[in-house]
Amino acid sequence: MASHAELSDFLTATERRAYKHALYAVRDEHCALDIVQDAMLKLAEKYSDKPAAELPMLFHRILQNTIHDHFRRQKVRGLWTTLLSALSPRHDDEEHDPLETLLDETHQHHAPEATLEQTQTLATIETAIKNLPARQREAFLLRYWEDLDIAETAAVMGCSEGSVKTHCSRATHALAESLHAQGITLP
Repeated sequence: MASHAELSDFLTATERRAYKHALYAVRDEHCALDIVQDAMLKLAEKYSDKPAAELPMLFHRILQNTIHDHFRRQKVRGLWTTLLSALSPRHDDEEHDPLETLLDETHQHHAPEATLEQTQTLATIETAIKNLPARQREAFLLRYWEDLDIAETAAVMGCSEGSVKTHCSRATHALAESLHAQGITLP
């Protein structure tokens, strides 16, 4: 079992190398710092009872997983940010519901075919979201609609952060498959 001092010494000695490792992987200083901090916290919270000799292997596995999580998150955020930003109004002076944007009267100048296609796309998206299992729908809407982070979503849902990640991942995959099956492709 590593003592508090051994764990602290290990993290201090590893900090700079871990930061460089994460920086090379993600190419963003702020994200790299967040990744290293998350990895260090996970090691301290979950594996502080392990022998000091096991800390390097555990830490690097945690660091790699945290980097992979970052890329997964970026991919999912990029996908849904693109979709939802396409539905948002061009002015920022009011709150709006992205799905209702497609039915907004300010978009009446579109050709009837385009309006019909937008209305059908809206209905398909709403149906796909409604058809998700309750926990997946809740996690998806809290994370990507309400823009809560993982910890906030976990607190709201009363579950672990890992469960939130799992529910969001399953929801995005299910939505993507459902929309693809309906012939809707995302930009």
